[in-house]
Amino acid sequence: MNRIPVMIPWMAEAEAEAVADTVRSGWVAQGPRVAAFETAFAARVKTQAAVAVSNCTTGLHLALVLAGIEAGDEVIVPSLSFIATANVVRHQRAVPVFVDVELSTQNLTPATIEPALTSRTRAVIAVHQGGIPLDLDPLRAFCAERNLVLIEDAACAVGSTYQGRPIGSGATYAAFSFHPRKLLTTGEGGMLVTDDLDVAARGRRLREHGMDLSAAARHASTTVALESYTEVGFNYRMTDLQAALGLVQLGRLEAMIARRRELAARYQEALSALPGLVTATDPVYGTTNFQSFWVLLPDSFPLSRDDVLQHLLDHGISARRGIMAAHREPAYAGHPHRPLPVTERLTDRSLILPLFHQLTTSDQDRVIDTLLGLSPVSARRTPAASTTRGNP
Repeated sequence: MNRIPVMIPWMAEAEAEAVADTVRSGWVAQGPRVAAFETAFAARVKTQAAVAVSNCTTGLHLALVLAGIEAGDEVIVPSLSFIATANVVRHQRAVPVFVDVELSTQNLTPATIEPALTSRTRAVIAVHQGGIPLDLDPLRAFCAERNLVLIEDAACAVGSTYQGRPIGSGATYAAFSFHPRKLLTTGEGGMLVTDDLDVAARGRRLREHGMDLSAAARHASTTVALESYTEVGFNYRMTDLQAALGLVQLGRLEAMIARRRELAARYQEALSALPGLVTATDPVYGTTNFQSFWVLLPDSFPLSRDDVLQHLLDHGISARRGIMAAHREPAYAGHPHRPLPVTERLTDRSLILPLFHQLTTSDQDRVIDTLLGLSPVSARRTPAASTTRGNP
């Protein structure tokens, strides 16, 4: 029996050729391909500027620096997120303040944020969790009224939309990830987007040790060009090898999203036979790219979440626990927080099912049938659920 992975990046010969061409060019560090990727990505998400970085974590940290967050400032974050969302606040010597999320989207809302506000609150890092978009208009208004910086952790959300516009559009700061678990991958890598050109220019300096003249600009100059270092910066650069891969991947994005939405619809239809099971879905105000397809087990389900994961693994299916709760990790032991009942329910009772472009109908049916077989009260699947088109 073949093992069904939870995710496989969709790459082909075009990506290999793009990377090989970059190697042959002799320019493999940050250079012209990074600049081209920034321009193309900014156009895709309809923002004024994009700053390529080494990963989403460094992009989020750079956003905190650019926003002027300092030691001792409080930054609201969801505990229900990959731990990097909280870690970047600590990197800046600020204080992460964990708040709860709403059940239906697993995202922050003004109602979940407001009880945690204090006189020291300076910013909110809100996550488009698993690619499901935040309800941005009320969140942006809430932060603007209180003079709070809103930073969007869009690690999973490339290609998701809000009110018909791409996530990243209209953001003061939004950081994306290109890790292999994401739709668009450069191996590692990330992008910070903003509508403020001055902020973007400073971000490009800071990602390169505070240098005011890039290596590419010095190389292109016909006269002696000497750089200076205007402030203490970081080494958060992306390479041209990664950017070459990203440019090809960006061209695949629409097909990736369409295929994942088709597969998600099959999951939703078939798993509706499990009474009380909640699945990832579009919110009323936007669309998700289904970077992750999560399911929330009902309290009455006969097995625990971990038992379900083991059962799937025993049948050759790799699934993952749902989104982690950072406040439960040893790194945050003793860190004060308010009660987080929704977060704890989601992290205890949810799991992520295999979903990737190359997932075949037969393999998806195997996942579905294995999961349905765990519940004595689930209905038989209709033929329509198992005859939708197969290979991509």
